[in-house]
Amino acid sequence: MSRPLEKRLAIITGASRGLGAGLARHLAAKGANILIVYTSDASTAAATDLAAELESKHSVKTAVVQVDITTPSGPDHLIEKAKSAFTKEDGTFQIDILINNAGVVNPAPLGSVTLSDFDATFQLNARAPLFVLQAAIPYLPNDRSGRVINVSSITTSMGFWWQSCYAGTKGALEAMTRVWARELGERCTVNSINPGAMATGMYTSLPKEMLEKVWSLNYMAPLAATREGIDSKETIAAAKDLGGRPAYLEEVAGVVGLLCMPEAGWITGQVIGSNGGGVMTKG
Repeated sequence: MSRPLEKRLAIITGASRGLGAGLARHLAAKGANILIVYTSDASTAAATDLAAELESKHSVKTAVVQVDITTPSGPDHLIEKAKSAFTKEDGTFQIDILINNAGVVNPAPLGSVTLSDFDATFQLNARAPLFVLQAAIPYLPNDRSGRVINVSSITTSMGFWWQSCYAGTKGALEAMTRVWARELGERCTVNSINPGAMATGMYTSLPKEMLEKVWSLNYMAPLAATREGIDSKETIAAAKDLGGRPAYLEEVAGVVGLLCMPEAGWITGQVIGSNGGGVMTKG
């Protein structure tokens, strides 16, 4: 099996569950060593189990670190833990791939948005990626081979209901993606992806009034149409209420995997569609 990312270090925030875990599995299968970053005590078991799984299946090196990256000291603490775990015997340490995946939604209709929810959403979705990247800069490659990928959202383009906090902060992340692509051009590429509904259970936990509005938007995504004999019966049944099926984690992880490849070295400052055609843009 080809392992094009052999021994490259990938740091993934929010990596214990959902898309983050899918990204860790995908990159480990390509040979990357993985640092799994998570926040809550409730995720400790999932993070350690995932690390053991990746080492057993793919013979890569892994480490886990529990840290709140929204705190002033969190980003520096994260990078110090990475150095402790992945510094080579010759004393060198390099971060090849950084994926800013951690995020929070906090949906609320206009008129009901609270200051505390907006602050919490901004701190994790927009501020934390900036300061994690700043802490990582001294350890990025100097030959443009580095990869920084920010997980944004389809909501930044759709004017999605109840998403003042989420879409606003993810829009800020997309704007910073373009700034970072210019400032770090000799070190790494910097791109965002914009997934829509994913098979993580997140969307089914949203308020019923919001799910009803999702239907028409998902219906417009050409790849969200379900397929008898390919998609599971459970997926097909759930899609009826959502207007189409969500993305499987491996489909979105595959887009990130492509951006991490050496052949993707001419792509930077972009928001790469990863939503089944729910948003089509002309660059």
